Order: sequence, then structure tokens, then C-alpha cells
Amino acid sequence: MNQTIDTLLSHRSIRKFEDRALSGDQIRTIVESAQAASTSSFIQAYSIIGVKNPEMKKKLAELAGNQPYVEENGHFFVFCADLHRHDVLAEMEGVTIDETLESTEKFMVAVIDAALAAQNAVIAAESMGLGAVYIGGLRNSLREVSELLKTPERVMPLFGVAVGYPDQNPDKKPRIHFEHVYHEDVYETDETVYKKELKEYNELISEYYRERTSGKRSDTWTGQMASMLSKPTRMYMKEFTETKGFNKR
Repeated sequence: MNQTIDTLLSHRSIRKFEDRALSGDQIRTIVESAQAASTSSFIQAYSIIGVKNPEMKKKLAELAGNQPYVEENGHFFVFCADLHRHDVLAEMEGVTIDETLESTEKFMVAVIDAALAAQNAVIAAESMGLGAVYIGGLRNSLREVSELLKTPERVMPLFGVAVGYPDQNPDKKPRIHFEHVYHEDVYETDETVYKKELKEYNELISEYYRERTSGKRSDTWTGQMASMLSKPTRMYMKEFTETKGFNKR
């Protein structure tokens, strides 16, 4: 164990923050930590939009499903897949790279780059005594989010991260067991083993909810997922990514 591992293993999503803005130095440190993340082939296919304007944060909170912590935090970061700068550099260098930028592969690179950068940012924030929560709800209304943030072609908001001084200390939510996530040499395909591990995890999650809610809730993880995934959401995404110049080929 060391301080870095302790920070990682202590992660909790924070959804209530003190009314206290992050300083410019804190924001710069978080962004520079994000930039230190690995990036595929040095492409650096992401950008980060920091939202300070209270009215914009309020609007983003509405678009994300009326989540108050999108509006009420120390700072709100929006992580974007970004191949726009590569359009610009192509013009500078006098080359045509549309086919490459429109590929599914480069869309995946941009999404992965943004996710790696965001996780670095969250770890940096937590190491500074701050809290954070990812906001995937921005993808409920990406057209409106893109218009609000004025993102050009080949720049697509993916998710937000609300950061601030924690005003709560939630319990740590148990993750799926190590044995179910980690496969040695080849993927475990024995469904008897697979279902046994999921049933054990269901028991753990049910107990977590019972303790957290004083017995008012005891649902299982597989039950949660089955209910959620049986209702398709954000089915406009493929068409939207193409309108932004991504994932066409």
C-alpha cells in the first residue's frame, strides 16, 4: 500500500459539495494531471471545457436530467472527443485526412483518450482532498449540450465531471469480485462459474443497500442492470456521432 493506491481504493462518487469554488491553481493542476495521461500514438484526441458561468451550469444540470450537483459544485469539467485540431493541422500541412478522422478506430481513440484523461483528473482531484462525480447524463441531450458549449465539427461532449469540496461522506459501493473481473490467460466462459460469481455479488449488493437504507431497499445488481438495460436509451447516438464528423467509416 501507498498513498496513491489508498486514494484509488478510497474512491467514492460525491454528489453534494460545499458552496466553494476551486482556485485557478487547482483547476490548472487537475487539467495538467489529465494531460499527463497516456494518449494513443500521441494523437491527444480530446479537449476539456471548464464551465464557470452559473446560468450555463444550471442549463447543463437540466439537460443532464435535473442533477443538482451539475450546477452546485466547485467546478464543472466537460470532457470531449476532439479531432477538430487534426482538421486544422491537416490544413496547415496541406494533406487530406478525412477518411482517417471519420473512421470508427479514430472515434474509439478519441473516446479512450478522453476517458484516460478524465480518470487522471479525478484521481488528482481526490488526492487534493476534493471529491468528484462523473456525469454521463449530458448524453441525454447532446445536441443541446453541443450548442450550449459551441463545439464545432469533430468535437463531441462525452461526459462531465463535477469537482468540489465534499459535503458528504458516502459509503464505498462494493464492486464486482476480483475473480469475476480478472481472467487468467483466456476469458472464463463456464456459465456455471459465471452465474455463481454473480449470485455472490448480488448478495453483497443487497446487504449494502439494506444497511444503507435501513432495510428499505435490497435490490440486486443483476436485477438493477436487467431493469435498466431493458429500456433502450440515447438511441440517437450513432446518427449524432456521424453528424459531428465521427464514426462514419
